[in-house]
Amino acid sequence: MQAKVRTVAFQGVDVLPIDVQVMIAPGQLAFTVVGLADKAVGESRERVRAALRALGLALPPQRITVNLSPADLAKEGSHYDLPIALGLLVAMGVVTRESVAGFVALGELALDGSLTRVPGVLPAAIAAASTGRGIICPAACGGEAAWGGFQPADDPDRPPVLAAPTLLALINQLRGQQTLPAPQALVSEDEVSYPDLAEIKGQETAKRVLEIAAAGGHNLLMIGPPGSGKSMLAARLPGLLPPLEAEEALEATMLRSLAGETGDGRLSRRRAFRDPHHSATLQALVGGGARAKPGEVSLAHHGVLFLDELPEFSRATLEALRQPIETGRITVARAAAHVTYPARFQLVAAMNPCRCGHLMEAGRGCGRAPRCGIDYQAKLSGPLLDRIDLCIDVPPVDAADLALPPPAESSADVAARVAVARAVQRDRLTALDRKGKLVEIESEPSAGLLSERARHWSKPRCNADTDGALLAAIAEPDAEGRALLTRAAERLGLSARAWHRTLRVARTLADLDGSDAVRRLHVAEALSYRRAEARPALAA
Repeated sequence: MQAKVRTVAFQGVDVLPIDVQVMIAPGQLAFTVVGLADKAVGESRERVRAALRALGLALPPQRITVNLSPADLAKEGSHYDLPIALGLLVAMGVVTRESVAGFVALGELALDGSLTRVPGVLPAAIAAASTGRGIICPAACGGEAAWGGFQPADDPDRPPVLAAPTLLALINQLRGQQTLPAPQALVSEDEVSYPDLAEIKGQETAKRVLEIAAAGGHNLLMIGPPGSGKSMLAARLPGLLPPLEAEEALEATMLRSLAGETGDGRLSRRRAFRDPHHSATLQALVGGGARAKPGEVSLAHHGVLFLDELPEFSRATLEALRQPIETGRITVARAAAHVTYPARFQLVAAMNPCRCGHLMEAGRGCGRAPRCGIDYQAKLSGPLLDRIDLCIDVPPVDAADLALPPPAESSADVAARVAVARAVQRDRLTALDRKGKLVEIESEPSAGLLSERARHWSKPRCNADTDGALLAAIAEPDAEGRALLTRAAERLGLSARAWHRTLRVARTLADLDGSDAVRRLHVAEALSYRRAEARPALAA
């Protein structure tokens, strides 16, 4: 008696087809799982055995062999429980081969036969829909699977998504004795109350730069003494950003699905705001570990990655950010895995000017100035700082500012201007896309079912994502602006990267002003936010 059930393996955000082959044959009593299975997959034997016993079914007293094909690909995770159980049920004649044909199955079995949530259902559903298959998953993941893009079923008795709460309910559905409710593809209400920008007194320059960062998706570094409001400003950035577009929300939710963070399975249009502690390891930040899981840079995809106390992160961890900041993706290479995750995030960082934090305060001078500040800021490499578009000093707030009433401008007022600027950028890039001027980075060759979708990870969506000929087409300054930029580049020693990042910021400033052209004023303001080699606070 043989059976075959289709499931999937995950390689980064990509999905690889796996056939679960089950054979029940005469021979010595045994239950063997082969095919390079990890410990979680090997333990599925006991979970499957217990779940079948809970239904009143017993495994036949014969030799049972389960092969996970292709056998040379590592299989990880507990989602193999359900396809193994279905393969056994087909081989035992409990359900027919035809009832499970055309489906991709994944889910974890509890000892009482219930089906529990597993990560990765959304990318598995999208991959199944792309090959014309349906998906069988736990009911807790049904809302997630409903976003797979399935076509309406021709046969009402074979819906594309079977989301069962228990193995018994699934058996009854496959035998035609029960009809499972169809899961709904729902969007989260995202009723999140962000801190308001009106709560911050003073710091008008910092608020202006925060608006520019939100409007263009630019990286931002704030340097200031303790208590000057750097973390407060960063916490208010998500309230200024527009909601995710449909394609962006799907990409971000796919990554959260792989990390097991989808919650109720609803699609969220709220941009991620990830703020890991400075003790985070390199693997936690960029991804990796035994199973090469997505890190904070990928979970912040199309959102914000906030690194407070930036110099306190380890040097290797910070240097690992250089590649994803430029390419919008991170490749985790290990001996047992080589996976790629999207990582198009906006970096926002905060730091003190020196270890004691008082280098910029006239009344509380640092006892080791300027050496204390030079040594502390030297923890950040030049190549990393060169990738930061906006760098500002955040001075301490004066008592006179604290005594004033709250400012009249709120986050909603700034968010409205940001939304207008983002809409201008979106329309401009859409028009260029229609003309075939947006060049997407070729995806790496892969046998995965989602390799074509990976091409869109590098698609420019705001000014901060543009480069090369595209940047030249949208951010060419006027004659006076170009002359100013040329003189500044020669005097300040700007790199080619800094030149292009200055143009990106100038383009955003023009969008905020409602100007089609990038003028000298925009270039001058963009240059004022570049980090000089020697900070003014460190001058002898």
